[in-house]
Amino acid sequence: MKKIKIKSTIFVYENMEALPEQDFILMQKAIEARSNAYAPYSNFQVGAALLLGNGEIITGNNQENASYPSGLCAERTAIYYAGAQFPKAKIMKMALSAGSKNKESNDPIPPCGACRQAIAEYEIKQKSPIEIYFMGKTGKVAKSNSLTNLLPLVFDKSML
Repeated sequence: MKKIKIKSTIFVYENMEALPEQDFILMQKAIEARSNAYAPYSNFQVGAALLLGNGEIITGNNQENASYPSGLCAERTAIYYAGAQFPKAKIMKMALSAGSKNKESNDPIPPCGACRQAIAEYEIKQKSPIEIYFMGKTGKVAKSNSLTNLLPLVFDKSML
């Protein structure tokens, strides 16, 4: 038997104001997108903002449906829109803000597993990492330089 140790590095900022200006603006866009989320069932709102290599900022938010599996997370809403409208542009950075309408969320909230897989697909497709910033409604902001810090054993097309 062989032991494999997996190490991830996440950076934590005390709050949004500690972010570099460009990243602060991107997080503001994610917060704005979160406020427009359609989440009547879970009351859990998520906003995403992507900075593309061509300078465009794309936003998305979660869209729920009474038939629960039919909804879509904010991250995938934004990623798929970017892929459809700007297929040659790389996703450079992603900012996420999430939280429940029913309680405060001050700790960073990372992407769900399905979204991690979707982000991984785009990192592989574009052959470059995507910086991911994530937070609750307020408080600390976590930063990962790549999705591989959040999903180190990624499933990709080489396995098909």
